[in-house]
Amino acid sequence: MKPATESTNEPATLTGAAFEDLVREMIIRLGEDPGREGLVDTPRRVRKALQFLTKGYQEDPETLLKGALFKVSYDEMVIVKDIEMFSLCEHHMLPFFGKVHVAYIPNGRVIGLSKIPRLIEIFSRRLQIQERLTTQIAETIQKIIEPQGVGVVIEARHLCMMMRGVEKQHSAAVTSSMLGCFRNEEETRSEFLSLIRQRANGV
Repeated sequence: MKPATESTNEPATLTGAAFEDLVREMIIRLGEDPGREGLVDTPRRVRKALQFLTKGYQEDPETLLKGALFKVSYDEMVIVKDIEMFSLCEHHMLPFFGKVHVAYIPNGRVIGLSKIPRLIEIFSRRLQIQERLTTQIAETIQKIIEPQGVGVVIEARHLCMMMRGVEKQHSAAVTSSMLGCFRNEEETRSEFLSLIRQRANGV
């Protein structure tokens, strides 16, 4: 038997009966009957849901981007905006969701546009905080593509604020990460922020 501290490719806590037993125990501690008709299959459903919602741990963002690099002479801003994002807050394991806006200025290479939403999906399908998610997206693009600069803005609503705590249903959190020319050149940064505001609907 492997020591409990030894890591495996798949998290042991998301496999089989052991995880489902933990969910049943939680149901009991909440004051419910796990044998009740509506709850009998809940442990299996919770396990499968959390496997999906945290599948980003099993995927490598750098491999994703390295497989879709293309040489170009284009050196103007590339923007992919209003990308839907769903994640789980690591503090309460409640959802937060919103829109991600990504821009970069190429330096001889670009990535396939579809890879940016996929990159966001990999990082968001983990236990997260919005601030870390924002920087992870920007820093990975900067590392792999080596552009002149990267800008990332996330606008999100957090159920840990909407359903509990302060219970403010209309509040939104905005975070940004600016690297390279997006950090150093006000004109570049302002152009990016202006372009992502030009949309019909907010979060």
